[in-house]
Amino acid sequence: MTTHQLSFKEKLGYGLGDTASNFFFQVFNIFLLYYYTDIFGLAPAAVGTMFLITKVVDAASDPLMGLIADRTKSRWGKFRPYILFGAVPYGLCGYLMFASPELSDTGKLIYAYVTYTLMMLSYTAINVPYSALMGVISPSSIERTKVASYRFICAFAAAWLVGTFVTPLKNLLGGGDEVAGFRLTMIIFAVISVVLFWVTFATTKERVTPKVEHTNVKLDLKALISNGPWLVLFMSAIVTLMNIAVRNGTLLYYFKYYVGDDGTAIFLIFDKTAVFLSLGLMAMIAGISLTKSLAERFEKRHLMIALTLLNATSMAAFYVIPPDQYWLMVLVNCLGSFVIGPTPALVWSMYADCADYGEWKSGRRTTALVFSTVQFAQKMGLAVGAGLAGIILGWFGFVANEVQSEESLQGIRFMFSVLPAILAILGAVAIFFYKIDAKMIRQMETELANGVPAT
Repeated sequence: MTTHQLSFKEKLGYGLGDTASNFFFQVFNIFLLYYYTDIFGLAPAAVGTMFLITKVVDAASDPLMGLIADRTKSRWGKFRPYILFGAVPYGLCGYLMFASPELSDTGKLIYAYVTYTLMMLSYTAINVPYSALMGVISPSSIERTKVASYRFICAFAAAWLVGTFVTPLKNLLGGGDEVAGFRLTMIIFAVISVVLFWVTFATTKERVTPKVEHTNVKLDLKALISNGPWLVLFMSAIVTLMNIAVRNGTLLYYFKYYVGDDGTAIFLIFDKTAVFLSLGLMAMIAGISLTKSLAERFEKRHLMIALTLLNATSMAAFYVIPPDQYWLMVLVNCLGSFVIGPTPALVWSMYADCADYGEWKSGRRTTALVFSTVQFAQKMGLAVGAGLAGIILGWFGFVANEVQSEESLQGIRFMFSVLPAILAILGAVAIFFYKIDAKMIRQMETELANGVPAT
C-alpha cells in the first residue's frame, strides 16, 4: 500500500495547534488551583468541588461535539472549520478566567463557575475536531505517529514556555500585583493561541473519508462501546490525567511551602519553581524526539507500560528527598520527564489506531467520537485530580499564604509524589489490556484500503 508522505509544513502546522491549546491548558494545569486559592481568594475545597461539578457539562458536550463533527460537511472538511471559527471564542474565554473582577466571595465563586464552564465548552468545540483531524490527516499509522510527535514537541514547547516564563512574566507585567500580572499574561497567550490555530487550519488537509455516509447515532455509539482498545485507553486516560493534575496542581504548593521558594531568582530572573519546570520540560521534549525511533523498534503497548512505570518510580522518590536537596529534585524530575516524553505522542497515535479498528470491525468510522470521548476521559481525569488536590489540601488543614502545619506539609508531599505514582501505575495496568499490535495495524491498513471487512 502506497502512502502519501506528509510534508514538514503540514506536520508542523498541525503541531502548532497544540501549542495554541497548551498556552491555556498548561496554565490551567500548573497555576489554576494556586490562582484560585492564593490569588483569587477561593477556598481550596470549594475549588475542588467546582472542578468536579462542572464535569457534568463535559459529560454531554464532549461526545456530542464528536457526533456533530463526524456529521459535518463543508468545503473545508469535517474538522477544520471548527479550528477556523472556534479560535476567537477560545482565546476570549481563556482570558476571562483570569480577568479577576472585584466581587464578593460568593460572586467570585459564581464567576469562577461560569468562566471555567465556558472555557471548557470552547475547549471542547475546538479541540475535539483538532484531535480528530489527526485521525484523518493520513491513512497510515506510522505517518500519524510522526504527526503526533510533531504535535507533542509543539505542545511541550508551549508547556516549557509556560513553565519557564509565566512566573517572571506575570511579575514583570504586574509589577508585584499578581492579579494584574496574570491578566496581562493571559491576554498575550490568547492572541498567540488564536493566530496559531489559524495557521493549523491553513496548513492541514483531511485525507481519510468514511465509507459509510448514513447517519445513525445509535449504531455509532454501539460501535464505540464494542471497541475494546478504545475502552482500555478511555480508562487509562482518566487515571493518567488524574496523576498529572494532582502532581501539577500541587507543584506550586510543594515549592512555596515545603522547599521554601520565596520567588528569589537563582538564575537571571527565574526562581526555583521556574527552573525546575523549565529543565523538566526540556527533558520531556528531548524524550519526545525519540518517539519515532522507539515506535519503529517496539510495540506501543510495551513502551507505554515500561515508560510509565519508570516515571512512577521517579515521582515516588520525591517523598523521601529532603527540602534542601533542590538540585537532586531537579535531576530526578528531568530523568522522569525524559522517560515519559514519548508517551503522549504514542497514546494519541493509539487513539487514531482505535478509530481504524472501529471502522475495520464495524464498518463505521467514528473518528471524532473516539477522540471526543477520550478527551472527555482526560478532562474528567484532570478535573477529578485537581478536585482531589483541592479537597485533600482542605483535609490536611492547608491555609493559603500562612506557615503550614506538619500535617499540611505531609499532605502536600503525599500529593506531589506518592499519589501520582499510584495513579501512574494504575494507568500502566490498564494499558496491559490494549490488544492492537503492529501486525494488526498492518492488516487493518491493507484491508481498509481494499475495502475488505474484518473477520
